Amino acid sequence: MSVYMFPGQGSQTKGMGDTLFSLFPELTATASKILGYSIQDLCVKDSSKQLNDTRYTQPALYVVNALSYRQRSKETGTTANYLVGHSLGEYNALEASGAISFEDGLKLVKKRGELMSAAPKGAMAAVIGLTQMAIQEILQANGLTAIDIANLNSPTQTILSGLKEDIIRAASFFEIDGVRYTPLNTSGAFHSRYMEAAKKEFEAYLQEFTFSALSIPVIANVDASPYQADRIAANLATQITHPVQWVKSIQYLLAEGEADFEELGVGQVLTKLLADIKKHPLPSAHPAPASPAPAMQQQAIPTPASAMQQQAAARSDRERELAALQQKINEWNRCYPIGTQVKTAAHEGPVATKTKAMMLFGHRAAIYLEGYNGYFELNSVQPVEAS
Repeated sequence: MSVYMFPGQGSQTKGMGDTLFSLFPELTATASKILGYSIQDLCVKDSSKQLNDTRYTQPALYVVNALSYRQRSKETGTTANYLVGHSLGEYNALEASGAISFEDGLKLVKKRGELMSAAPKGAMAAVIGLTQMAIQEILQANGLTAIDIANLNSPTQTILSGLKEDIIRAASFFEIDGVRYTPLNTSGAFHSRYMEAAKKEFEAYLQEFTFSALSIPVIANVDASPYQADRIAANLATQITHPVQWVKSIQYLLAEGEADFEELGVGQVLTKLLADIKKHPLPSAHPAPASPAPAMQQQAIPTPASAMQQQAAARSDRERELAALQQKINEWNRCYPIGTQVKTAAHEGPVATKTKAMMLFGHRAAIYLEGYNGYFELNSVQPVEAS
């Protein structure tokens, strides 16, 4: 089974498509006519320094991805069994499947770039080294609920999206050993609630287009499942305000069987994400059957009723443990406001707390201290006033 992957924004680079434009002069001329400027000059020379402006980035990547696909098809004489694209790259997957024409796809991404550029100014940041659940807990615990998850790129790489001041403020809460928090060079809060106006206008624009049946299955960003022809317009609109489910999309394809993935277009961003995703076990829709026990141990196998009782007891123990932790957190927060001076074995003198106490990673009562890259177990700090 073969899979072609198409990259999205962030992969662009000056000089991209240099060898492709001369191979496909008619499509190059068509693209330039639709856009109103030379697509070759934008991609190869970037004379006006516009390549990183989303209004130009999106059409540029779309064209280079499309030409790359044609060149690959010409070289091999074959096509893929599945197609998938990351954000903007999804338009290339749909174009390669025959769902939209090259021209219509370019018109759509041109409009998409213009609308997203006109959205309220925002920012994005990459969090590397934490799971989605851990990130959501940190955002919730620190009142950063105005930040959305934009891209789930790999089990340990997630992109956040929100207003610029919130993205900047969030950085200090991710100062954790082994974690990187990197603001991205974007001007908008893509794939977030802040794109709602752009989504609505794009929905109206999509009504001007017709879509065909897909000749090759395409995995959709919004739900990580194969596209249906009658859902193309709805999915493309929804994608603007919803996270890119890249991990689940790749996991869907991996679960289909042995696959040969190939990234077409610019760079190797998706190939690197693929390698990270493959390191983690696939979620199982059905639990694997247990290995038969040796005959001498058959009597030790619990009956269904006893197994259910054991599971219920384990859940009850876990609930009591979490309730005790939450009680400890609530008690601390009631007695000690942010800024309380505390002692810890890691520092000679007193230091101030920077956050409220919180439940971290679903099992730790923790607190953040001024001047440290990480959270401290609540048990490891002692208020100065209590000493």
